[in-house]
Amino acid sequence: MTTSFILRNGRALDPAAGIDEQRDLFIADGHIVAAPPPHARELDVRGKLVVPGLTDIHVHLREPGGEESETIETGSRAAARGGFTTIVAMPNTRPPHDTAETVAYVVRRGEEVGLTRVLPSGAITVGRKGEELTNLAALVGAGAIAFTDDGATVQDDGLMRRAMDIARDLNRTVMDHAQDRLIELQGGVMHEGAASKRLGLPGIPTFAEERIIKRDIELAEATGASLHIQHVTSRVGAELIRAARRRGIKVTGELTPHHLALCDEDVDPNNTSFKMNPPLRSRDDRDALESALLDGTLSCFATDHAPHSAAQKARGFLKAPFGIVGLETAVGITWTHLVRTGKLTPLDWLRRWTLEPARIISRPTPTLAPGSIADIAVLDVETPWIVHPNDLATKSHNTPFAGHTLYGCAIATFLQGRLVWHKE
Repeated sequence: MTTSFILRNGRALDPAAGIDEQRDLFIADGHIVAAPPPHARELDVRGKLVVPGLTDIHVHLREPGGEESETIETGSRAAARGGFTTIVAMPNTRPPHDTAETVAYVVRRGEEVGLTRVLPSGAITVGRKGEELTNLAALVGAGAIAFTDDGATVQDDGLMRRAMDIARDLNRTVMDHAQDRLIELQGGVMHEGAASKRLGLPGIPTFAEERIIKRDIELAEATGASLHIQHVTSRVGAELIRAARRRGIKVTGELTPHHLALCDEDVDPNNTSFKMNPPLRSRDDRDALESALLDGTLSCFATDHAPHSAAQKARGFLKAPFGIVGLETAVGITWTHLVRTGKLTPLDWLRRWTLEPARIISRPTPTLAPGSIADIAVLDVETPWIVHPNDLATKSHNTPFAGHTLYGCAIATFLQGRLVWHKE
């Protein structure tokens, strides 16, 4: 296998160094090097972006237990095709990531597959039931990079405070699916608003998110823990995070590509690929989320890649599971909506897929500097492409973006200097 490469004539973008310039990049022995290595394979990437590999801190790989929807191998392949070299696997598997053994299994399978760096999160509570804390220290020892019960919220305030105390001492971030369980259990399937009333579908109010974000911020302030709010969807939720950050509280938030690009007015009740939790909110919420992303209140993107089999999604809007896939469309959606429209510079866009997510999970700074690990993506942001679900590498194809024309996709991805994806 070729281990040395020369990437010729690319436009190198490196937010860590503030670099945006055309130059060659050299790879040898798993690292970026300063001089051309001998006997290297050359790739002409003229007109393409050469960037540090992207990081997605919110991915559902389903394995173990949900292999009919996704496996660590198929999810890793989708990540590589999306330009991602690091992903954080969520704990809502069967069994969940609530023991050191399960966390270690995910680490081991990720390494065996070898297409992207798979970092498991650890469940906050046993069985993700919100009743008893897991052995958080043991989960860290097995490889857990952060703690979350994603897909569920720890409803008990005292339990969540104890989790934050421990996470602080272990130097791990608590990431929360901030949706009030008591409201979620009322059976809502989309945002509660004019669109849900018109469609006759039960709604989930933004209050479900806002109450938990407020609670979490108060606990983070009391404990000094690092808090990350997953998939923020509401104007008020973003405002709560903005105010907390101004007070110096260690809280961050993420924006998903689908909550950036879509709103409840887009929901097709005959297409369960528009069903996700938290749901697509109002147009006003969507506009507020974009503003919060642009001003840094929401400091990073994350996909919330949530695959489900066709059979599961065929149960109709009321009964189908929540979630959509996103790893392979993430670059295209965010670049098309924010960079091609002039709202973000390429470097600022890239920062939200590299530096900021890495900072949240305390990973090394992604960079193209010589001596650094050669985690690299080559992106084509000039050629339009149409989303065809059956062409995706993910095992499931539940995307609301079918038929959309996007700009931005990965044509090559290197993990530790190995070429793990190349669009010939």
